[in-house]
Amino acid sequence: MKNYINLTDIENLKALIQEAKVMKSKPSEEKPGKGKTLGMLFFNPSLRTRLSTEKAAKFLGMDVMVMNADKDGWALEFEDAAIMNSDKAEHIKEAAAVLSQYCDIIAVRAFPGLKDRDQDETELVMNSFKKYASVPIVNLESATAHPLQALTDAITIQELSEKTRAKVVLSWAPHPKALPQSVANSFTEMMQQMDVDFVITNPEGYDLDPKVIKEVRVEHDQEKAFEDADFVYVKNWSSYEQYGQVLEVQENWTVDQAKLKKTNNAKVMHCLPVRRNVVIADDILDSENSIVIQQANNRTYAAQAVLKKLLECSK
Repeated sequence: MKNYINLTDIENLKALIQEAKVMKSKPSEEKPGKGKTLGMLFFNPSLRTRLSTEKAAKFLGMDVMVMNADKDGWALEFEDAAIMNSDKAEHIKEAAAVLSQYCDIIAVRAFPGLKDRDQDETELVMNSFKKYASVPIVNLESATAHPLQALTDAITIQELSEKTRAKVVLSWAPHPKALPQSVANSFTEMMQQMDVDFVITNPEGYDLDPKVIKEVRVEHDQEKAFEDADFVYVKNWSSYEQYGQVLEVQENWTVDQAKLKKTNNAKVMHCLPVRRNVVIADDILDSENSIVIQQANNRTYAAQAVLKKLLECSK
C-alpha cells in the first residue's frame, strides 16, 4: 500500500481487517513507527478522525504533528500554472515537498465545496498532495470519500454480526445542512466488497452517484428496506443530481424505534457527530440497539492498521 486515499488502495481487505482486530487486542505491542512522524493537516473540523488517528500513530511509536491548515498555515494554491496574485501565498508544489521532509506520512482532511460537482470530483486537494508529496498520503475524509470510516465500519460489522451473511441497510436521514456524499460513498463501496445483503434507502432525488451504486438495490420506501435488517447505518447526504442541495422531503425519514420494529432487532450505526431527534431519535441512541460508541472506538484500530501497512511498505 503506497497511499490510503481510496478503498482501491487496499490490497487485501480481509487481512487488513484481521490486522486491525489483532491490534485492538494488543494496541501498543509493536512500535514500527519509532523515529517516524505523522503530519496531519485539517482544512475542516474533526474530532474522532483527528484524535483516533493521533492515538493510532502513538500506539505505533510515531511522533505526531497536527495543523489546522485553514487557520494556521498560508492559503494554498492548488492550480498548476496559476498566477499567484490573489490571497494564495503558497503553492502545493512547495508545501507538499517541504512537508515530505518533515513527515514520513501525511494525512489530510479536505471537504467538498458542494457547489461544483465536477470540481469536487477531481479531488484537487487530495490528488495534489499525492502528486507533489514524496511520502504516503492518508485520506482523513475528502470531497468524495472517507475510507478510514469505511474500514472502521467493516471492522464493526464483522465483529458484531451474528449471521454468516447479514442484511445491511444504508438509510438516508434528514439534516438541516447540506452534507457531502463522502461517508455514504465509501460505505457503499466497502459493503460491495463484503459478503452482506446490502440495500440503500433514500427519498427520491437523493440517489448517490450511479458509478458508486453500481448494482446495489436502492429502495425509496424506508420501511420496506428495513425489513429483516441486521444493521442499519444512518447517514445524511445532500442531493447528488441537484448537487449539494437540501431538497424538500415530505416524509419523516428520522430513524426511531417504531421504524426499527421492521428490522431483525437491528444494530444502528452512525459515523458521528449525530443530530439527536433529527437524524436518529433518542429512543435509539440511548438503547442497546445503538453501536455508535463501539463503532467510534474502532476508528483507532482502523487507522492503526492502515498506518502500519504504510510504514511497512515505505521501508
